[in-house]
Amino acid sequence: MSGTFVGMPAFPEAARTAVRNPTLRGNLRHATHTIRDKRARAVAELDDWAALREAGRRIKDHTLRHLDRYLVQVEEAVTAAGGTVHWAADAEEANAIVARLVKETGEREVVKVKSMATQEISLNEALEAEGIHAYETDLAELIVQLGKDRPSHILVPAIHRNRGEIRDIFRSEMGEWGRPAPEGLTDAPAELAEAARLHLREKFLRAKVGISGANFVVAETGTLVVVESEGNGRMCLTLPETLISVVGIEKVVPRWQDLEVFLQTLPRSSTAERMNPYTSMWTGTTDEDGPGTFHLVLLDNGRTDTLADEVGRQALRCIRCSACLNVCPVYERAGGHAYGSVYPGPIGAILSPQLRGTGSEIDASLPYASSLCGACYEVCPVAIDIPEVLVHLRERVVQGGPAVRRGNRVVLRPAKGHAAERAAMRAAQWAFTHPGALRAGQRLASRTRRFHPRTLPGPGRAWSGTRDLPEVPAEPFRDWWQRTRGGKDGAK
Repeated sequence: MSGTFVGMPAFPEAARTAVRNPTLRGNLRHATHTIRDKRARAVAELDDWAALREAGRRIKDHTLRHLDRYLVQVEEAVTAAGGTVHWAADAEEANAIVARLVKETGEREVVKVKSMATQEISLNEALEAEGIHAYETDLAELIVQLGKDRPSHILVPAIHRNRGEIRDIFRSEMGEWGRPAPEGLTDAPAELAEAARLHLREKFLRAKVGISGANFVVAETGTLVVVESEGNGRMCLTLPETLISVVGIEKVVPRWQDLEVFLQTLPRSSTAERMNPYTSMWTGTTDEDGPGTFHLVLLDNGRTDTLADEVGRQALRCIRCSACLNVCPVYERAGGHAYGSVYPGPIGAILSPQLRGTGSEIDASLPYASSLCGACYEVCPVAIDIPEVLVHLRERVVQGGPAVRRGNRVVLRPAKGHAAERAAMRAAQWAFTHPGALRAGQRLASRTRRFHPRTLPGPGRAWSGTRDLPEVPAEPFRDWWQRTRGGKDGAK
């Protein structure tokens, strides 16, 4: 996976800088609280929400268990409908395929539907290196692109920007990319939206090639589905003569009937809407309204390796709703850029280290970018137990151990900087398996409690610097139990 933001420090350092930015924190607090409150009201309208959530989990788990069969079915269905399927093992291969397909059309401009997969593989940068200009058409993605910025949220990539900042970006940058912003543009939402419409309409009408991702791919028919709120996706999917869709292999669902579940849970979880404003579906090619040439690029890029992890594979259920970001206290304060990936927040903390591995400093730090409060699990529409995976990945970072990388079984070495943690865990393991030593240690701790420091020395300062050390009781529980119960009721 190539989606690491170049030059990004590990999460603790990046987050430390972010929390000192009052404008960023204000933008994030207002946006996340607004979205999550609306989501809670939308979800409460459904009496069967828990059943829908469980159905979504089961559909995804079933598909992942039989992914090999369903991917072959997708290829057969898409080919039968007039499309062409390409398989990409990694970002480099996917970018090369897309660049070649665009060049074969003779075009040097493409319009894009918002796509996490193409951001993951840094497709825009790869196309730019080949002399091809890719124009984002989602409003938030347009803001990010014009501002030479990075996305910071799955659903709202420009969530870290306020209206005044967006107005300034439009005024200064739109003219370099196409139609300039209107004279006297203010920060009124209606004016900003109209400026974006006028700017993008020229690109929609001129572009011969469109690039998209997909929220779902229906195996039985080869149908791709994109859900969006602005209508830009509909323009990109119908006006261009050639459509290229880059889709992660985990986006497959077996049947049309399965969409019934996700088209209820996704809009409520993401935009707090009862149904999505624009749901576009296409199957192969058409001689009428739609692309005459269709290419589907199925992207692995670490997904097969993730699938091999019995605990971590549940991250592949993700339908990119971003509900976990909007309830996460860490994301609300640190923002999306601190995660160093196009997948920020709780889902990014478990997905990025699996797709990219934990070899880099930033990926080794991501499983720790959480308080383990569990709010992310409670709102996830496909019941991904993010805290469970975070703990699992923390163990991998500290202890190393077996894993799968590029289809090969390997033994990972522990990450640097965790020697003290490993020693502490081994000492705890030994103590808990030797009751006599544990009892003696508890009594010693109680009798020396008045000499205990308020903070830990050495590496322990990183823990006690933001936490109060718990006070040791005057008497161990075992001694209290023996003294007060005296072996009554079968106690020993």
